[in-house]
Amino acid sequence: MANSPQTAAKDVSPAPVVRFAPSPTGFLHIGGARTALFNWLYAKANDGQFLLRIEDTDRKRNNPEAVAAIYDGLKWLGLDWDGDAVSQYARADRHVEIAEALLANGNAYRCCLTTDELNAMRKQAEAEKRTFKIRSPWRDKGLDETRKDQPFSVRLKAPQDGETIVHDEVQGDITFANQDLDDFIILRSDATPTYHLAVVVDDHDMGITHVIRGVDHLNNAARQNLIYAALDWDIPTYAHVPLIHGADGAKLSKRHGALGVESYRADGFLPEALRNYLVRLGWSHGDDEIMSTQQLISWFGLDGIGKSPARFDTQKLEDLNAHYIRESTNEDLLEHIRAVLPEIEDGNTLADKLTKNDGWAKLEMALPGLKPRAKTVLAVLDGARFITDQRPLVLEPKAAKLLDDDAKGHLAQLKTRLETASDWQAATLEAIVRSYGEEADIKLGKIAQPLRAALTGRTVSPPVFDVLAALGKTESLARLADQTV
Repeated sequence: MANSPQTAAKDVSPAPVVRFAPSPTGFLHIGGARTALFNWLYAKANDGQFLLRIEDTDRKRNNPEAVAAIYDGLKWLGLDWDGDAVSQYARADRHVEIAEALLANGNAYRCCLTTDELNAMRKQAEAEKRTFKIRSPWRDKGLDETRKDQPFSVRLKAPQDGETIVHDEVQGDITFANQDLDDFIILRSDATPTYHLAVVVDDHDMGITHVIRGVDHLNNAARQNLIYAALDWDIPTYAHVPLIHGADGAKLSKRHGALGVESYRADGFLPEALRNYLVRLGWSHGDDEIMSTQQLISWFGLDGIGKSPARFDTQKLEDLNAHYIRESTNEDLLEHIRAVLPEIEDGNTLADKLTKNDGWAKLEMALPGLKPRAKTVLAVLDGARFITDQRPLVLEPKAAKLLDDDAKGHLAQLKTRLETASDWQAATLEAIVRSYGEEADIKLGKIAQPLRAALTGRTVSPPVFDVLAALGKTESLARLADQTV
């Protein structure tokens, strides 16, 4: 692979601290996995820290199984985080403390607006054909005696004129008119924090220096900057990355294959292939397509992230996965096969069969012939089913057609030759088959194809001499006998 002249821009400032902060309402989806990968790479590329925070303040939507799936997905992708994962919910007292500090310094206020009052304000804005912005009557007055026992929320007292500028490493400077920003709630009437307050407080307390996340959070950055300013805290460096779209250009959804990371694992994709593919969705390094993890760490920089949405293409992912399968060692590929077996329908049955009669050893022997034709681990397993199939084999229709009387006659004679083989290796077996073909004056294909059908029940398999070697002498001869007697 040729090295590109482009190199990542390394930070010369103190080592960055970044975070991945998913909500545990679903599994680790593909967009979240890419966000985590970008953060992880940026930390690794600049000798920084990659932290994990679970934003679990919404207890109604919080799903412990989803939390476990997030951990599992990140570990499978090889994205190790520093320290313990932080629970946002566990920091609720700290969020309330900061809300009270904002009340004390005059940058927030208690608001008793009811749902009915808000609905009336919204309807009036619609009737006047103007954008609805909350302008609370409680902004400039305290709660009197008649209201002090009423439920109240806490709103940030946002500036009503001027501009808020979000400086972004990917999108550039984005300007928001303050008159368009509401006095948004930072603490609900039940004393639970809203997203904006919790994120700012947690990022500050965790020492986050760079916030790398999807561009759909860009508007959130404007509101969060107001909280930073009200607290006189340093604002982190933002990098809002483009969204991922489907091949048709529409926002990525389940119909495009936007499943959880665990689904890609179950479908037989390798973590290194998915990492390589995800990093190329929105980031580039010259013309390089296939990059090792060390190259990614060496080259990754925010300057390589583009503004345009990336398009998810399952076919390209499969092609990339095929490359990594071909390049994988037998040992690594066997580990991936062991990991995927529990994920598939008959995986436990296959695992049992592979533990018998040296099945794993036979599979390892067959891998060199299986790798070149497989795009997924499942395809490797499918191609290897000749090892675990039980006699007598159920022949595919096309395979059965190959075994006519003439072919069976040749196989019977070939079986006699193979019985004398003392060295059951692919090269030796190939020499025996070729010698028989020359003597019988038939082309190799005319004997190899029926031989493959008799040994595997299929018309497609690894090289037939590798199949013979993998099955072993006893099983190979028994399968030939099944088709020639």
